[in-house]
Amino acid sequence: MPHTKDELPDALYSAAQVRALDASLIAAGTPGFELMQRAARATWRALVRQWPTANELTIATGHGNNAGDGYLVAVLARRAGWKVRVLAVGDPQRLQGDAALAYAEALSEKVSIESWMAQSQWRGIVLDALLGTGLIGEVREPYVSAITAINGSGLPVVAVDIPSGLCADTGRVLGHAVRADLTVTFIGMKLGLFTGDAADGVGELVFNDLHADPLLLEAAPTSALRLTAGNLPRLASRAPTSHKGKFGHVLLIGGDRGLGGAILLSAQSALRSGAGMVSVATRSEHVPAALARIPEAMVLGTSSANQLMELLEKVSVLVVGPGLGQAAWGRGLLSVAASASLPQVWDADALNLLAQEHVKLPKDCVITPHPGEAARLLGVSTAQVQADRPAAAHALSKKYTAVVVLKGAGSLIACPDGRLAVCHQGHPAMATAGLGDVLAGLIGALLAQGMAAFDAACLGVWLHANAGEQQGKFGRGLAASDLIPAIRQLLEEQTPCLK
Repeated sequence: MPHTKDELPDALYSAAQVRALDASLIAAGTPGFELMQRAARATWRALVRQWPTANELTIATGHGNNAGDGYLVAVLARRAGWKVRVLAVGDPQRLQGDAALAYAEALSEKVSIESWMAQSQWRGIVLDALLGTGLIGEVREPYVSAITAINGSGLPVVAVDIPSGLCADTGRVLGHAVRADLTVTFIGMKLGLFTGDAADGVGELVFNDLHADPLLLEAAPTSALRLTAGNLPRLASRAPTSHKGKFGHVLLIGGDRGLGGAILLSAQSALRSGAGMVSVATRSEHVPAALARIPEAMVLGTSSANQLMELLEKVSVLVVGPGLGQAAWGRGLLSVAASASLPQVWDADALNLLAQEHVKLPKDCVITPHPGEAARLLGVSTAQVQADRPAAAHALSKKYTAVVVLKGAGSLIACPDGRLAVCHQGHPAMATAGLGDVLAGLIGALLAQGMAAFDAACLGVWLHANAGEQQGKFGRGLAASDLIPAIRQLLEEQTPCLK
């Protein structure tokens, strides 16, 4: 996972939006070459801070502005007395404008510059100044071979602005990408640094705004919001006279034969996340286990959809899908839920049945698909979803008029009004069954306590990811139920029950 510092800005941009910001800075009076020099100085400072005892640098350059940054870092390293060598993968004669000026400065400083070859040696720290954010389409030769050589060098790697080969807009690896230990990015944070394949290649992330005018940054359009402890939606504190009736009644529907654990995890999560009351509609054979595990819940053994009708009049929020199955029992319960005018969270088999068009999703719901479920809902492949996760999240939100949580590395929360949030926290130990059930129950509880759907999804995803990160530090063997007490603790830290 990237060791991303929380002091990073919250606003995230597309590559085009950052280029527009760059142009605005130049138009406002900052020369482009000055911005390039600032980027080089920021990179050099971060590099030295990360490896204070190093004294040798190998820089791989392409033929765009990213290469210009690299040549200027070479100048700074040379002046500091380091052994510096540039391996030019892109022909320096193709450099234009500010990048050409940077190359000329490196020549005047007598920096060693040679054409990269397959047998070229990498030494010291490796600086990736190959492709930057302007890459369109898959990485081609000779860059494929150069990236492969960098990744195989076994040396520390610094990426200038973004690891070469990583899409700045989607976080997708464009065939091949540099795996950096440190990435220094500029002006505006790129959305692609926080979702998709980014976690495998960004390393520690350092940001520098290059002294951009804060008013200019505030006025510029953004692509997404990075969820942090400082910008999360918050539940209101509770009055001393509060009672359970003020904090919602969540009904969780699911748990077909052989799948009872999923709905119990979801119900336990809803209870521990602050719902005033929790009911469970599940198979009758799961009732004893449910009462033994969650005696605080009201559990209805349900053999037919008709048994839900009276209960629906008493509850305020539905969570549908964990362990629901796709057989007649689950389809019947989902059909009844779909007709209820209540805030709802749909997960797991509820989404698979929705994709099969057995039911229609009520408006203003939250759906929580993983990439495979998202692909079925959109009628595309999982690879297509992962190729552009932000676009997939927006497409789902528009298609179903719902708040969408597209789970995975760098979970995305999309709202029908166009808002997009990203949560980059988490831990690989979370790659285990049942975590989605916990998330669905958590979001249901937040809805029951009065949060709007987008806010509940954002807060729920952040709590879930950070609880997983916290518990993941103990290593493999993380169980979904481990997250529930950690979520409760984090929720209290973020939104205390009492003022």
